[in-house]
Amino acid sequence: MFNDLPFEKELREFLHQKNARFIDQTKGFYDADFALMLSDGSRFALEVKEKRQAYTVQAWPQNTPEAHMFILDDLTVRKCLGFAPRAGVAVKDVVGKRFVFYSVIDLALMPRVRVNRRIERNKPDLKGKWIVDLRNGKRATTLDDLLVHLQGYLGNLHSILYELHPCYGEYIGEIVGEGGITRRPEHWDQDVRNSRR
Repeated sequence: MFNDLPFEKELREFLHQKNARFIDQTKGFYDADFALMLSDGSRFALEVKEKRQAYTVQAWPQNTPEAHMFILDDLTVRKCLGFAPRAGVAVKDVVGKRFVFYSVIDLALMPRVRVNRRIERNKPDLKGKWIVDLRNGKRATTLDDLLVHLQGYLGNLHSILYELHPCYGEYIGEIVGEGGITRRPEHWDQDVRNSRR
């Protein structure tokens, strides 16, 4: 059942119920919100974000219907890149009653629009924002399903990084075409001759 709890609290309670090993880093600025301890001794850096209300679409470039729109901090993405490839963002879309998981690889490859939002705190400044489509992440109705997506990503990570040759992912807002000259065995032979003298 979907609820209105703040996502950090909800995820923390969920991880405790699952007896998951994790470090809560939500009070810090330099680490991901949660470090999930994996069975191989490594960590997965998970940032958690929320969409708690509909956006004022007139204030943003309109490339995605509002129901599927999410505004993500550029800094959040850069933080995930620092922990790649075992990193990602989990979104709680309160409006759409869904969770969405983006792996760091999805963040790197999926279409998005980047903008600078003006802020005036102590002095005028800019804050980088990404406008992304929630349909480009792995959708879940429960936190259990969200965890399945995260585990699926980790289970396929070696293949994603080293074995898949076509462009990875099918993303709304992007058409992957074909280009270049068809590569044949003689091309690789020539590459080896020219690069390994």
